[in-house]
Amino acid sequence: MAAALTFDALKTQVNQGEIDTVLVCLVDMQGRLMGKRFHARHFVDSAHEETHCCNYLLATDLEMATPEGYKATSWAEGYGDYVMKPDLDTLRPVPWLDGTAMVLCDVLDHHTHEEVPHSPRSMLKRQIARLADLGYQTAAATELEFFLFEQSYEELQKTGYRTLTPISGYNEDYHILQTTKEERILRPLRNHLYAAGIPVENTKGEAETGQEELNIRYGAALDCADFHTIAKHATKEVAWAHGHAASFLPKWRADKVGSSSHVHFSLLKDGQPAFHDPKGEYGMSDVMRHFMAGQIAYAADYTWFLAPYVNSYKRFMKGTFAPTRMVWSVDNRTAGFRLCGEGTKAVRVECRIGGSDMNPYLALAAMIAAGIKGIEDKMDLAPPIRGDVYEDVSGGEIPGSLREATATLRNSAMLRAAMGDGVIDHYTRCAEWEQEEFDRVVTDWEIARGFERA
Repeated sequence: MAAALTFDALKTQVNQGEIDTVLVCLVDMQGRLMGKRFHARHFVDSAHEETHCCNYLLATDLEMATPEGYKATSWAEGYGDYVMKPDLDTLRPVPWLDGTAMVLCDVLDHHTHEEVPHSPRSMLKRQIARLADLGYQTAAATELEFFLFEQSYEELQKTGYRTLTPISGYNEDYHILQTTKEERILRPLRNHLYAAGIPVENTKGEAETGQEELNIRYGAALDCADFHTIAKHATKEVAWAHGHAASFLPKWRADKVGSSSHVHFSLLKDGQPAFHDPKGEYGMSDVMRHFMAGQIAYAADYTWFLAPYVNSYKRFMKGTFAPTRMVWSVDNRTAGFRLCGEGTKAVRVECRIGGSDMNPYLALAAMIAAGIKGIEDKMDLAPPIRGDVYEDVSGGEIPGSLREATATLRNSAMLRAAMGDGVIDHYTRCAEWEQEEFDRVVTDWEIARGFERA
């Protein structure tokens, strides 16, 4: 597999005329790549040290609106600058774009040059450091599910998204024939990502019409989040280049299964699996049991980091493989947390709550914080639930709406202790704004239901 670019290799390719553009990107609150396109010569000469951006980029919504209520930035404060500091360890080619490379940035305060605490990448780095202080390293992987549509983004925008037609006409879960028809998109996606240094494992058909899944090999948590974000961005660009739209909206139609982003977690200590104990039940070590107990006990606190929009909560329905309860089970896809790799060194926990719209940095940061709390408090792990968890009422329910998840986020003492009041207040405001915007809208459903009969 091609390695990510070194700075010296980039300079050589710029001198040889092979690369002329460098994408200099930060990750915003929604998990999107935002930034600038630099002429490669200027980047290698000076911009690799730093560049600047408006500090509203970490206080906007999906529409790039500027909501009131953020303490970090506002009209009253004049919307000043942040420093974008390229992390040269993230340099990589962008093979699906001609002559282009990419680098991810850490976001720094313009005056102190300290990392901005509510920057998603900084939030994850802080929780990784806390875990390292306990002697552990992370191994994580996320699954990216999405839908492909026959039409392009531009065509769908013109129709108000009323003509959505999936690229296939039937459930294509693990289906080789149907996914062969989609190889004109998925084959270049896999190969481009691999050439960009993203350790892609596979793509597959998922359990709905036009639904796909992309899997990336597990690795350190920061790499996992970086890879996820770049892969999601690439999926949209490669689909667009082939005249199609790819969507990571969790629930695009009421009668269709939603898209998730399951998160697999384990810990290492001195390079060895810390979750594995051959003498433990199911091969689980005590530290795994404590870590899982923390993740489950505080799942409601951090659900917003896994499901950040109104639409996110439309997934959580009985019989759809999306969970409804915060319990664990052994290799059981009806539970919120699934034990995988039972009895082996690969034993791990899969959190099935996250939707395809989650920001992986925020999700991983919150899950690590909950796991650390479990380790610190030596929390006990309840016995696993067996059978159909949808029918079991013994476990707590996943928050059923954005409004409910916002309240648990706002009131989470665990997250405030782990991340700081300022960070939690910032993201609580983000959640509140999303709900406020939705509450102002009159939906098609309301009109169709009540126009004549109300």
